[in-house]
Amino acid sequence: MASRAVGPKGRVVGVDLAACEPFDADNLTALEGDLESPDTAASILDALGDGPADLVLCDAAPKLTGVRERDRAAEERLLEAVEALLPALLRPGGDLLVKILDGPEAQAVSRRIGSRFAKAKTVKSQATRKGSSERYLLARDHRPPVD
Repeated sequence: MASRAVGPKGRVVGVDLAACEPFDADNLTALEGDLESPDTAASILDALGDGPADLVLCDAAPKLTGVRERDRAAEERLLEAVEALLPALLRPGGDLLVKILDGPEAQAVSRRIGSRFAKAKTVKSQATRKGSSERYLLARDHRPPVD
């Protein structure tokens, strides 16, 4: 869907821990990588080609173990990795949609990420299963920190 939305002149770059089957779209690149790895941002920027993205979509979630504290810590690390990638990957004025799970740690990182945008709110997809703790942070108009 993202490939169709950006059209033939746009670029879509996806990252997953596991290798993906090749896609039948010239404007789509699938990378195998870890968002917590320092090499991932460079790989994504290289695949984008023309600089930072207009939109970052992140549906990543940690593999849940059922141990609440461990799962919350893994979610927090993943969100912190996304937060660390944003200055390099998202252009000023760009938008973000990132999955978050309910929990105080994730909410704190979500608020911190949201503060870097003109507008930010938490939304729940209509497709989300009833009782799921899955939410999305929708943030518009990226305002990166001034050095």
